[in-house]
Amino acid sequence: MIQLIRGFKDILPGEVELWQHIEKTAATLFEEFGFSEIRIPIMEKTELFARSIGEDTDIVEKEMYTFPDRKGDLLTLRPEATASVVRAYIQHRLYAQDPVRKFYTIGPMFRRERPQKGRYRQFYQINAEIFGVASPLVDAELIFLLVTLCERLKVTDVAAHINSLGCPACRPDFKQALSVFLAGKTALLCSDCDRRRDRNPLRVLDCKVPACREAMIDAPSLHDYLCAACRAHFETVKATLDRLGVAYRVDKRLVRGLDYYTRTTFEIQTGALGAQSAVAGGGRYDGLVQALGGPDQPAIGFAIGFDRLVEIVGLNPADLVRPPDLFMAALGEKSQQMAFDWMCALGRQGVRAEIDYGDRSLKSQMKRADKLSARYVLIIGEQEAAQGKATLRNMATRDQLEIPLERLVEAVRETIQP
Repeated sequence: MIQLIRGFKDILPGEVELWQHIEKTAATLFEEFGFSEIRIPIMEKTELFARSIGEDTDIVEKEMYTFPDRKGDLLTLRPEATASVVRAYIQHRLYAQDPVRKFYTIGPMFRRERPQKGRYRQFYQINAEIFGVASPLVDAELIFLLVTLCERLKVTDVAAHINSLGCPACRPDFKQALSVFLAGKTALLCSDCDRRRDRNPLRVLDCKVPACREAMIDAPSLHDYLCAACRAHFETVKATLDRLGVAYRVDKRLVRGLDYYTRTTFEIQTGALGAQSAVAGGGRYDGLVQALGGPDQPAIGFAIGFDRLVEIVGLNPADLVRPPDLFMAALGEKSQQMAFDWMCALGRQGVRAEIDYGDRSLKSQMKRADKLSARYVLIIGEQEAAQGKATLRNMATRDQLEIPLERLVEAVRETIQP
């Protein structure tokens, strides 16, 4: 028997309804805040991710699904969505219509990392991106959106963590101080961090190896090196969140694992997933559009780990499954043909109807209706057909009603969908 590839999963009926509910809830919220959906391909040129995410990141170095095509060009299954959205913003000159754009996208990403709870090699993300606005107000807006989405999905065990990563003007001094600090910690660092400490010391702050995290406890804080503009930006973000009533924690060790982040960075963390505490995260990436060949436009965005979110939503998937409105128990070939035609006509009018495609007894068909939790059952046999009527039973109250066959579709629809 051929089975799933390790790190991939099927989303089956009984679970997929929860996924659909989350998608609809997120899409509705984004559209209420002026976002438009954008759909991007799952495969891009490898160069796009190497230039945007950073060649020294774990994603590019270890985790991407990259392969040459028949011409030898390197292609990659997208490991994240932001780079692709930026590429589309530039390629289609969306900034020419209006530089201020808000986009969201929902779909699968791919990384070859160790599978664990809430983390798969094909995983799903909900992304939101805002282009063309430098104001710290949109930083607070995106954090507010994440908190609001969690509230609508009845996610309770979450907390917002925020930080500032500075900008190209103030970050070099911090990098220098961090490099000096790391030079005295060589023996305590993992091989990856030891290799990166000179080329990209910020990556060491993002390492999840316990020994490295312990070694970084007394590392310099970027907040001590922020320029006046970055400090003012971050203070406005905090003041806006306070005004909106959003609780948050300033986490000076919060460094997202992508090179393009500047200034505000944030995560929504939960205690419900063990070590994998971040369910969503993002930040400002003001230089990325220009770095990928576009105009100098500021930008900010976030990604929600869909698989992780499913684990912690306060909703019962069984409550989201829609049972059939009607089950038609038909006895005899002629009745079965009529029931099939009625099912198709009712489906066209928004009534979910089911029939039994076999030739089973009424008792067996009633058991099937119970198993499907059908709200109503329509009983039609040779005797009912000869009399020109069918029996409609309310399965909750057991009340029964005779329905004339000549206008059965209309009468059933009016009765079960008043």
